[in-house]
Amino acid sequence: MSVRQSLLAILDQGPCYGYQLRAEFDRRTGSTWPLNVGQIYNTLERLERDGLVDRGDADEQGHVYWQITDAGSAEVAQWLSSPVVRAQATRDELALKLAVAATLPGVDATAVIHAQRRASLAHLHSVQHATYTGGDAEDAAGLAWSLVMDSMIFTAEAELRWLDHIEARLALHPLSGMGLELATEHPKRGRPSSRAAAR
Repeated sequence: MSVRQSLLAILDQGPCYGYQLRAEFDRRTGSTWPLNVGQIYNTLERLERDGLVDRGDADEQGHVYWQITDAGSAEVAQWLSSPVVRAQATRDELALKLAVAATLPGVDATAVIHAQRRASLAHLHSVQHATYTGGDAEDAAGLAWSLVMDSMIFTAEAELRWLDHIEARLALHPLSGMGLELATEHPKRGRPSSRAAAR
């Protein structure tokens, strides 16, 4: 879900074509989670199907520009204002979300951090007060449960420390709040439109 939302958030800054969108994603995430162009176009087609983006005509180089719709902009706003629900994934959605939010002009990344901190504190409180209901807490199953709970507690505590660290870094960073405008230099490669390919 984070790739979909991140691409939408970038498109909320202005129309892009596929390779440009991939370059913007890499730029905003430090190339930590490289995307292949096929994944970009598959995501764009799903976003179009869902009414969140519109496909434009090809330019003279054959680049097809994609533009966000009002529904897409509303989804970006909802994503940025909602905390991440933790799930197993190869990408850390929260790190990705904060990296993208910190690079978007006009987005208050500190507010995104505060919304996440409230959710993370609530989660920590719930795991700290969970009780074992499987029988004897001293047997192997009880031990396994407590190890998992310890992991959840330490993960939640680490996330809160990391959020404090990120907020402090943003407060001290000289470019904080400036954001990244869409790059004026476009990637050299592009996907030609089906019309251009047919000629």
